[in-house]
Amino acid sequence: MKKIAIACDHAGFDYKEIIKKHLEGKYEVQDFGTFSKDSVDYPDFVHPAASSVERGENEFGILICGSGEGVAITANKHQEIRCALCWMPELAELARQHNNANMIALPARFIAAELAVDIVEKFLNTDFEGGRHQNRVSKIATC
Repeated sequence: MKKIAIACDHAGFDYKEIIKKHLEGKYEVQDFGTFSKDSVDYPDFVHPAASSVERGENEFGILICGSGEGVAITANKHQEIRCALCWMPELAELARQHNNANMIALPARFIAAELAVDIVEKFLNTDFEGGRHQNRVSKIATC
């Protein structure tokens, strides 16, 4: 069973709960918070989730905030993280196929919850194509 990290800020809390419920029984989900709609600083939740993916404790990560931008920027500060901001399933598919993305960022204020679930499903069920893309992915790291 794939292990998935999930984290959000206050704007993404409702979507996090919806996505977690959808994933129950299909994946082992580790929830890094937040655990309410109270205003929080998203890096406090994103960094631990990204670290868990970076260390291999979780295979993939799902991040949610209002725009998706803040959580994606934060996650991508981690050397081994490739987090893609996605607002449609096709972007999630390409992020996996071409970039071997291991985390996804969702913009809760700009997509419907049902679409968020569809994007997550596409992300989790698409494989990296490797081949010519592997050479490019290998060049992403800066150190």
